Amino acid sequence: MASKLYQSAAEALDGLLFDGMTIMAGGFGLCGIPENLILAIREHGTKDLTIISNNCGIDEFGLGILLETRQIKKMISSYVGENKEFERQYLNKELELEFNPQGTLAERIRAGGAGIPGFYTKTGVGTLVAEGKEHKDFDGETYILETGLTADLSIIKHGKPMSRAIWCFAKRRAISIP
Repeated sequence: MASKLYQSAAEALDGLLFDGMTIMAGGFGLCGIPENLILAIREHGTKDLTIISNNCGIDEFGLGILLETRQIKKMISSYVGENKEFERQYLNKELELEFNPQGTLAERIRAGGAGIPGFYTKTGVGTLVAEGKEHKDFDGETYILETGLTADLSIIKHGKPMSRAIWCFAKRRAISIP
């Protein structure tokens, strides 16, 4: 894999962003989020984004800043509770939401990265999460089909020094696999 150092987040994203793209964003809550890359996406003005991330930040921080500028069309997430702008847009049908249990979201990302198109899970059976999804019984138990997730771009926070960045990646592996 080629290695290149960029002087800014905007330079690193040059030529990679387009309207309607899907972006996976690493981090957990407000920890480890790629805030400089998120700011560069905001400044670029890319719109109609589908964002796959554990959560959508909070008002005025993290992915929440892309909500303020109406750049996110759809959110695939496991937690949305502390963002008032997210709530407002969702309740006004201005934002699509695909809600996932956290472990299912992590497994969907892993499956997509491994080229696995789908898998069955018991998690979510009998809840809103299961609505519209294929159901199948195995040994008398009902499971729902979940699809693997892929993206056009994955953004993660990079720390310094390099040895610390590797340590942080290993600790966040379930959510931030590039």
